[in-house]
Amino acid sequence: MKDPATAPLLAALAVVLTWGLNFPLQKALFVEVGPLAFLGLRYLLVPFCAVALLCWRFGSRWPRLDRREVWPLVRLTLIGQGLHLLLSAYGVDGSTAFSASVLLACGPVFTLLILRLSGVERLSNGQVAGVATAATGALLFTSDKLLAADWHAGLGDLTLLAAAALFSYYTVAAKPLIQHHGGVTVLGYGSLVCTLPMLLWCAPALAALDWRAQPGWVWAGTAWQVAGGGFIGWLAWGWANEARGVARTAPLIYLMPLVAGTAAWLWGGEQFSAHKLLGAGVILAGVALAQFSPSNRAPRPAPRR
Repeated sequence: MKDPATAPLLAALAVVLTWGLNFPLQKALFVEVGPLAFLGLRYLLVPFCAVALLCWRFGSRWPRLDRREVWPLVRLTLIGQGLHLLLSAYGVDGSTAFSASVLLACGPVFTLLILRLSGVERLSNGQVAGVATAATGALLFTSDKLLAADWHAGLGDLTLLAAAALFSYYTVAAKPLIQHHGGVTVLGYGSLVCTLPMLLWCAPALAALDWRAQPGWVWAGTAWQVAGGGFIGWLAWGWANEARGVARTAPLIYLMPLVAGTAAWLWGGEQFSAHKLLGAGVILAGVALAQFSPSNRAPRPAPRR
């Protein structure tokens, strides 16, 4: 009899492998079509995936949102999906696949800082040490570009950090909606809300794209980025977290930069200096320390009598 825990573990590993490989694939797609045209192509496919997801989960009876929840969903979606994806695209275009995978993995650190600033959680000594370690690693990781005054690449890295911070904000702020309606509803509706603004923003790049000149792998790669790495990946990751527990599954995400770096080296010819690898290791160690150190919940105010 097979161990029932094996399937969720394999699913989580498959997702990490997919997400890691998506970084060099995305970089290659940007070389062919550019970041904005890629996002435009992505959002030509996103609504079909969103509708298929909602129909798969709810059939023809989609959940109804309370009127007071519509604007928060729109606002969070434009930040957590739209602006986050725009900044990620610009950041990846100006940086490298390995750098993108490492810097976007800083999300848990930003999540902790947002929780601290919002008064939800006080940082423990271990979490403070983790945040400081990750920040030190980020400085070490980008020091070669800063010292060489490579402002284009340095701006790309800073843009990736901003994208990670925006997604962390979305993760925290969208929690009430997700708890009320579920992740599928928020992801599906959010994708539909974000489609029109993203297509309008990317319309000039789509209009300038030579559609007939694009090789077949561009269309296949874009479709895989949306359906495989996006919708199917997030569903599989959520299922693995639910089946195995977040504490056992979340550490697997730290394999993603290893996958991305190896693929970028094998197929993209990316080279890594010793200090770059050291900086990446320090960042991931700091993120892990911050994420898995015991937390201090902020005490709730005593009720008034």
